[in-house]
Amino acid sequence: MAHDHGHTPAAWVGSIIAFVGFCVAGAFMVLDSPIGFWAGMIVIAAGGVIGGAMRAAGMGQKPKRQILVNSEG
Repeated sequence: MAHDHGHTPAAWVGSIIAFVGFCVAGAFMVLDSPIGFWAGMIVIAAGGVIGGAMRAAGMGQKPKRQILVNSEG
C-alpha cells in the first residue's frame, strides 16, 4: 500500500512559510520584542492560509476515491 503524506507544492510551501514564521517568532521571543514575535505569528498563520489557497487552486493532494462494495448477493 502506497502512502502519500502530502508531498505536494501546497504542503511544502505552507510548511516552509510556517517554519520561517516559527523561527522568526522564536528569535524575537528570545530578543524580548513583542512586535517581532507577533509578526512571526502572523507569518505562521499566513503559511496556513497560503497552503490552503494553493490546495484550493488544485496544487494539493487529490481526494481519494473510495470503492464501494455491494454486499448484496
